[in-house]
Amino acid sequence: MNTLKRKILCSIVGTSLLAATALSSMVVSKAEVNRNKYPVFGVDVSNYQGDINWQELEAQNVSFAFIKATEGSGHTDESVRRNLDRAAGTGIKVSAYHFFSFDSAGETQADNFIAAVSRDEIDMPPVVDIEYYGDKRKNKPSQAEAESILRPLLSRLEAYYGVKPIIYTTLPVYFRYVKGSFSDYPLWIRSVTFEPDLMDWKFWQYSDKGTLTGYDGDEEHIDLNVYNGSEEDFEREFSKSTKKADNTAVSTRKAAT
Repeated sequence: MNTLKRKILCSIVGTSLLAATALSSMVVSKAEVNRNKYPVFGVDVSNYQGDINWQELEAQNVSFAFIKATEGSGHTDESVRRNLDRAAGTGIKVSAYHFFSFDSAGETQADNFIAAVSRDEIDMPPVVDIEYYGDKRKNKPSQAEAESILRPLLSRLEAYYGVKPIIYTTLPVYFRYVKGSFSDYPLWIRSVTFEPDLMDWKFWQYSDKGTLTGYDGDEEHIDLNVYNGSEEDFEREFSKSTKKADNTAVSTRKAAT
């Protein structure tokens, strides 16, 4: 091999190694959260966290929690009933989330969630979690296909709970399906490598490798989140008295018309 070929090969290998190192660093890096800027801290949980001691979570400054309730049109999380009941005995504000399916009708997905979570059990709006699963990352549904399912799902949840649902999503799914057609819905965004400061978000999931005490499931980690606002903003936005007043005002306006 002549000198020129060796130099070219070394350059290619060196560039590849640098790229691989940068990618590895990006994958394992953690988003840094300014807790002075985002003081309201919370978690999201599912059956993977097992039996949860909600009082112990509250003692670790957990202010809110999103509890998995359902998937698609037929699945209910095994722990949703236990988690909702036990969390109600704490000062933690809760909501529940539905894992969106690209493979069943939005109306029946909404019915599945409504059957699992009553109006008075949650302090915050219901959540629709839309992300790729199975082969969907490789074989992405079209925007029209996704919207034909997501639109009636969101509409039925809003009609039942009296408030716009929150959309949880990843950055790739946000830009493909949410940004254009559903930007008027509150956003809960997953970004575990950097702060998502180029979009208007309500909640930010900044880690899927959190470690707290108070749960004993197969999953040793717990997802960590922050609210985009102050403690006063959070209490004002999600106090039940405020929601009741808003709902009364809506009912009054409807009656007047």
